[in-house]
Amino acid sequence: MCRWIAYSGTPVLLSRVLFEPEHSLIDQSLHSRMGVETTNGDGFGIGWYAEDTALTPAVVRDVGPAWNNRNLQEVAHHVRSGLFFAHIRAATGTAVQQSNCHPFRHGRWMWMHNGMINGFRLMRRDLAVAVDPGLYPDIEGSTDSELMFFLALTFGLTEDPPGAVTRMVNLIEDTGHARGVRHPLQMTIAVANGERVWAFRYSSEGRSRSLYYSTEVAALRALHPDAAFLRDISDETRLVVSEPLGELAGAWNEVPENSYGVLQPGDDALHAFRPARAG
Repeated sequence: MCRWIAYSGTPVLLSRVLFEPEHSLIDQSLHSRMGVETTNGDGFGIGWYAEDTALTPAVVRDVGPAWNNRNLQEVAHHVRSGLFFAHIRAATGTAVQQSNCHPFRHGRWMWMHNGMINGFRLMRRDLAVAVDPGLYPDIEGSTDSELMFFLALTFGLTEDPPGAVTRMVNLIEDTGHARGVRHPLQMTIAVANGERVWAFRYSSEGRSRSLYYSTEVAALRALHPDAAFLRDISDETRLVVSEPLGELAGAWNEVPENSYGVLQPGDDALHAFRPARAG
């Protein structure tokens, strides 16, 4: 499986989130505590939006492990962003190659995933032919994760992200069940358009991979008035992570099973996510 971080809020150097916390994503690439694998060394990727929101996000991906990549260190210590993704990969059957590293990008949209489509080899063709023919040529890699992204785009992601992801899940589960796969899907997903981030936690069996969101900054300041790093970020700053970045009391909250959240200007939101087959 994989580990990932989605950040939204005060523009910061990427290194402050990726390298500085005690259990940073870089530490998780070697010492994951909650993932299926302890080591996530089959590539990494970062994607970020510049202050000019008219631009598409920049994406840097590589097949090497995150813990010793000099290019990642160089970029992270010089790029500042208020909305970015970072992902470390543990491959689940598809090739270790650059085009299979997350996040994936299409226009202004970014997507990253932790989990898998069980029985993907049996279902790949059926799912691929459901992708809009106009979008299909833009698929670069061979992962289930990228195919999920293009299915969601096909089903209206740019207009209605929750509805599109619901339709994607229903197709995968219907296809899997037709092929005799009991629990077709395991997913935590982050998707962004430069202004908002949607984060989903769902699995067919109801035992999804770990996912957490950070507590509101104002509440954390009240709990930890001496924490200097909390003075430099806005009240709207929020992270969603595969596993907590440290042990600060009260800082992390588990995303409920079968739910999705929206990080957005103003109040964030948390909703139930129950596709048709969810029990």
